[in-house]
Amino acid sequence: MDNVERNFKILEKRMIEQMNISLNYGKSLIDSELDAGVFNVLVRPIVKSFYKYWSDKDARVGTLEQIKLALNSAKELVTNGKIEEHLNTVISRNFPKYLENDQTDRQCKKNHRNYKTLKEVTKKCFVTQVEESVLFLSVQEDIKDYADLSRAAFKTKEKAYQALIRQLDYNDEGITVVERDDTILNVPKLAKKIILNILRKGFELTKTQLIDELDEIFN
Repeated sequence: MDNVERNFKILEKRMIEQMNISLNYGKSLIDSELDAGVFNVLVRPIVKSFYKYWSDKDARVGTLEQIKLALNSAKELVTNGKIEEHLNTVISRNFPKYLENDQTDRQCKKNHRNYKTLKEVTKKCFVTQVEESVLFLSVQEDIKDYADLSRAAFKTKEKAYQALIRQLDYNDEGITVVERDDTILNVPKLAKKIILNILRKGFELTKTQLIDELDEIFN
């Protein structure tokens, strides 16, 4: 197995593990969000059924496809060379499919005034995922796991932290677009606030977990 294939498998495994962690955060937050509120009895089944479908179907299947697209795009660039020259072409070709599988995009009204902004943020997320995957796949050193791969790719904790924050900031920006005007969401009205709370808290838990993990890798 060459280095690109080795790195691909390590990174793919890591990305799928992270997807499962994030989805589990969402599931664990549902009951706590529904513990209080005058509409509790009415909202609970709506939110639970929506989130179960979303996490089991849209989010899981869609995120797996996004992982595949990001990694295959990066692999194509690394394998063919001339990464900077071909990056925009690869992104333009694969982004429509990436967007189609985005869990937030699937729940949004495409004719909403803020949809264009959300779409642009999603594209930034895709670009950063591909760029960082290129960095990982390009590692030539002898490595065994994701921690080794991260240290070899970024060299320093500061560079790894900057890369992580860039990704997190784009995710935060996307959630913020929806929070500022939840009419963009095509979900039951009674459930919107609670679903947004789950997404926000789930993101914050994921952010903390990723930063803590980075500390462990580089310390």
